Amino acid sequence: MKASAIIPAYNEEKSIEATIVALQQIDAIVEIIVVDDGSRDHTARRAVAAGATVVQLGTNVGKGGALTAGMREAHHDILCFVDADLGACASEFTHLLPPVIHGEADMTIALFPPATRRGGFGLVKGLAMYGIGKLSGFRPASPLSGQRVLRRAVWEEARCPLGGFGVEVGLTVECVRNGFRLQEIPVCMTHRETGRDVRGFTHRGRQFYHLLYTLGQLWRMRRVKA
Repeated sequence: MKASAIIPAYNEEKSIEATIVALQQIDAIVEIIVVDDGSRDHTARRAVAAGATVVQLGTNVGKGGALTAGMREAHHDILCFVDADLGACASEFTHLLPPVIHGEADMTIALFPPATRRGGFGLVKGLAMYGIGKLSGFRPASPLSGQRVLRRAVWEEARCPLGGFGVEVGLTVECVRNGFRLQEIPVCMTHRETGRDVRGFTHRGRQFYHLLYTLGQLWRMRRVKA
């Protein structure tokens, strides 16, 4: 079966080419779509030069909005969600694809090795793990991982708005709620890590806010359904 890769990218000119080249080596991936989410650098130009289809958004709409835009352009039923900063280790998608291709899972999630530097204090990850467990019964080891392979139906049947940095948590909860099969798979991926500086805490603060909003939406949906 053939797969489309969707890469949301914001100011990723330094890594986008290596990420695309790594995906091009995977036979099952026959379409690579980069969604340039209002970048102010040469992300779009370098993605085109590397051979990807590029969707340019006039303003920055966030990860969930960028993935939605990429979904509209993708032609295949199997989808790979890929962070732009993976670089050469995007080749690890070879481990995430087979369970979905062979019908053993409807969505696979990359389980990263332990971080190499100290980041935050675990509040964002803890909130994500607690929320997913409370709302779906699934206890994830990697609740925030954006590296995923899924069948299109998993996305299309999600009733919760899949926006911002809450997209991974919302997608996981809705996947389990709708009876789809999910697997977390260990990989040797690395990507840019945020530290304990102003930039890192600002990023995690935005994540925390988006997660609270998404979990609130999911909780309200649960109560309405009940």
